[in-house]
Amino acid sequence: MTTAVASSQPAQPAPPARTQPPAPPARPARRRRFTGAGLAAPFAVLLLCTVLVPVGYAAWLSLFTDRLSGLGLGGYRQVFAGLATYATVLTDPAAHASAAHVAGYALIHIPVMFAVALLTALLLNSATVRLHQVWTLAVFLPYAVPGVIAGLIWAYLYSPGIGPLSAILPVDPLSDTGVLPSIVNMATWQWTGYNVIIFYTALQTVPREVLEAARTDGAGPLRTALSIKVPMIRPTLFVALVFTTIGSLQLFTEPMVLRTFTSTVTSTWTPSLYIYEAAFISNDYGRAAAASILLAIASALLSALVMRLSARKSR
Repeated sequence: MTTAVASSQPAQPAPPARTQPPAPPARPARRRRFTGAGLAAPFAVLLLCTVLVPVGYAAWLSLFTDRLSGLGLGGYRQVFAGLATYATVLTDPAAHASAAHVAGYALIHIPVMFAVALLTALLLNSATVRLHQVWTLAVFLPYAVPGVIAGLIWAYLYSPGIGPLSAILPVDPLSDTGVLPSIVNMATWQWTGYNVIIFYTALQTVPREVLEAARTDGAGPLRTALSIKVPMIRPTLFVALVFTTIGSLQLFTEPMVLRTFTSTVTSTWTPSLYIYEAAFISNDYGRAAAASILLAIASALLSALVMRLSARKSR
């Protein structure tokens, strides 16, 4: 009886299936590619015009040299030399001396400048220093002075009979033994403020909670600076180290200015001066281009070494 009653009842309709909202139309892949290419085009054009084309032309020019044609009556003509121009630069004693000067300059300038800049930034970041903006501006002012003007100022200060430093210092700052420390002093005076601003800005990002926790644990200012502040801005320190290393290899302005005040600084005293002399004095553009390529390779290798060291220290 129950079965008959159940079978006589009308079947209930199935509930309608839940429908998903229509998906938004997919953006055409070609349009996305064109949009990405359009956004990257300005950077690509700038990179091509300012980096790739000049480097490529320098690499091509380094494979040629100028030689006298015949008996020399026809003047110079450009001939293909291959890697001979690179061999000429690598075996040139003047190039070796310029590399040694830059190496000595970098070994003195980079540690001294980094130590002074980091110490100054830590002092400006401390709570005991008042008028932070005034002191920051005062430290940054030497960087605002053009390099040639700063070189002339220091050159006159170094000159005997004109400036006071030659009479005060135990060594003549323009002599063979004193010119390297003099150039280091000039560069450190100008570039310390630039790095102070970078380090001070990085120190401002250190969380205050971490510093307050260190003070609660009994850490003093020196302990806080060495164990908390400096490790937390380590990436900034390595980036500044890369830029300083590249700038040290390209040392040009300071020795170029001092050349007019002393004969100790020769026309090939640094690699940049060596390139300048080869290109604009000797008119040997192939040798200048080869030296430029070698200097660029050395800068890239040292930068890669510093970045690798930075990545290893960050682990």
